[in-house]
Amino acid sequence: MTDNIIDNKNPQEFAIQRLYIKDVSYEAPHMPTILTGEWQPTLNVNLQTKAMKLEDKIFEVVLTVTVTAQLKEQTAFLVEVQQAGIFTLHGFEPVELEHMLNSFCPNILFPYAREFISDMVVRGGFPALYLTPVNFDALYQQHLERKAVNEPQPK
Repeated sequence: MTDNIIDNKNPQEFAIQRLYIKDVSYEAPHMPTILTGEWQPTLNVNLQTKAMKLEDKIFEVVLTVTVTAQLKEQTAFLVEVQQAGIFTLHGFEPVELEHMLNSFCPNILFPYAREFISDMVVRGGFPALYLTPVNFDALYQQHLERKAVNEPQPK
């Protein structure tokens, strides 16, 4: 007897249809004078995800990564990239589908966004920027926990 049960009537399907940059913003308001001093910036990285159903089984997931580098009181650069993908998702229970759209798919998109941001920063004349990997499963779990705390409890 096997523990793996395969539902041949409703198998799960996942596929990447397309990966693309949806929007880009780059600002370096104090260039080149910002580089005349010691380069010890503070970085702020902000991540947001958004998913939208395009048609049956087809979803767009957009990962927005915003990186701001501050040097003392001045903004050295601000980079924002919306890395997007179109994914086929079928046969997933609603909870599984939410996890796929809010954790699994952003995990696929992040390396592309990270590379694009690093390239933009270097092309802007700044030292290389290496963003650390992100645990989207942990971020999604935190989102679920915050949502559970904020939802009204049934009476």
